[in-house]
Amino acid sequence: MRKSVIRSERMGEEYIRLEHESGLRILLYPMKGFRTAYAIFGTDYGSIDNCFRLEGEKEFTTVPDGIAHYLEHKLFESEDGDAFTLFARTGADSNAFTAFDRTCYLFSCTDRFEESFRALLQFVQAPYFTAETVAKEKGIIGQEIRMYDDNPGWQVMFGLLTALYQNHPIRRDIAGTVESIAQIDAALLYRCYNAFYNPANMAVTVAGNFDPEAAERILNEEIKPVKPRAVERPAVDEPPEAVCREAVKKLDVSEPIFYFGWKQAPCADPAEELRQQIIFNILLDVLSGPTSDFYEKMNRAGLLNQTFGSEVFAGRSYRALFFGGESKDPRAVFAAFCEMLEEKKRDGISEEEFAGCKNALYGRALRDINDVETTANALFAYEMMGLSLYDVPEVIASVTIEEVSRALREGFAPEARAISIVEPNAR
Repeated sequence: MRKSVIRSERMGEEYIRLEHESGLRILLYPMKGFRTAYAIFGTDYGSIDNCFRLEGEKEFTTVPDGIAHYLEHKLFESEDGDAFTLFARTGADSNAFTAFDRTCYLFSCTDRFEESFRALLQFVQAPYFTAETVAKEKGIIGQEIRMYDDNPGWQVMFGLLTALYQNHPIRRDIAGTVESIAQIDAALLYRCYNAFYNPANMAVTVAGNFDPEAAERILNEEIKPVKPRAVERPAVDEPPEAVCREAVKKLDVSEPIFYFGWKQAPCADPAEELRQQIIFNILLDVLSGPTSDFYEKMNRAGLLNQTFGSEVFAGRSYRALFFGGESKDPRAVFAAFCEMLEEKKRDGISEEEFAGCKNALYGRALRDINDVETTANALFAYEMMGLSLYDVPEVIASVTIEEVSRALREGFAPEARAISIVEPNAR
């Protein structure tokens, strides 16, 4: 394996990067003073990857919505049982998740790391799908889908995504629908597994209390020598304007909850995309953070409380700015925010606001690197972007007030905004 050490002179920290002959990337970050180890074996494959073709193929394959999540469920099963049994023997806490642009299998432990690590590498590389086991899962995942249909937080988020996005698969539920998963069979699962679970499309990250030499030895023993094969996703033709201005749904909530936001076009260059995400993170804190004039004004008026927050909602091929919480009058909050935006564009951002929010973001970035779980997940996310974990504090340190001011002027196109509201059912 090719080996390099990634260092941060600013932080005085380093971690190991390995590249297996199969193309698998491995990031090992031993952290002194921690009792826990946290490991991820993940793939650059999520719910938005519903159309693809492998290197050498002429036609794209379109698969049912929810298949990445379905595959995640089924991969835990083997002919001899399930992977949870393996981790129960070692005392490790295991789990997995499917996101829009990734699927990750993971465990955390305080001892017997080597046994758990070997189990993780083995089961992710050993798919076992039969007609009977695939059919059995449809009822289980169908129940999960119906549960999310009644989840106000989930519904308000997807209300905004469907209001903002016309063509991008980000607008579709990660788990799919009862109708879409009915189309999934073992052959389709193997097709997606062979396309996206190629080691060249994957990464292993480990952080915390473990022996990196032992981890490297186990990797050499367990990673299968699969030939790298590229997978291509088609470009999505997504118009700049939102689909509609407002999406409303009624559920059992005591007070309305809302998300409003702006759709943006992400940068093709990963380094520039990271920079833009950091610029907008600073800007969102300036505009609506807990110490902002806007939040204090809305809070005094009884229109916002501590549930309110914002995020740069971004991943492979998408980016949006989200603001959400609960309020007795979400439309008034949205209108006030839009009015405040115009005032801020006119009056400008003060040096004090900029410096305070930039320093706060920098502090959070440093604290995150002192958390085992956050570090392992961040290592994976930035590796998938072709970047380093240490790029984040470096970029934060270099962002200027001029860049944040330009983002304020250019990042909130009126035609690209929408609001999603979940209102209480009529009593």
